[in-house]
Amino acid sequence: MTVMHRTRLGSHKSAGPGGRATAGSASRGKGKAKGRQERVMLPRLRLMVGTEIALGPGRVELLELIAQEGSLRGAAKQMGISYMRAWQLVKLTNRCFRGPLVEIVRGGKSGGGASLTESGQKALALYRGMEADCLRSTRKEWKELRKLLG
Repeated sequence: MTVMHRTRLGSHKSAGPGGRATAGSASRGKGKAKGRQERVMLPRLRLMVGTEIALGPGRVELLELIAQEGSLRGAAKQMGISYMRAWQLVKLTNRCFRGPLVEIVRGGKSGGGASLTESGQKALALYRGMEADCLRSTRKEWKELRKLLG
């Protein structure tokens, strides 16, 4: 089953059964004959700690980009958000967990950087697994609902 992950900027990245993003991206309606738009179900899980979002689609995207870029600034740029906003999201997310998900090394001679901790890698994998489980568990209903779409 293909899982579609909606990015902050409105495009969609497809992921295979393991939840890993595949090469290329899909977007609504592009490349479809006679204007027929693709029908995609996008689960938007939010894990809450009190009133705070511990993990959700935007924070998971930020974690993935930090892992990919090795930099909070690079991840923020990819998402189209400010460095300060990315830093705030990381601080809030880290506070929701027993241990930090992201480790930030400040600049200086070594240039700084950011990386996911072991807990961060595990949380990211578990979240993507929950998305895939959500899609699998709603497959029958989604097939029927898709028939009702225009």
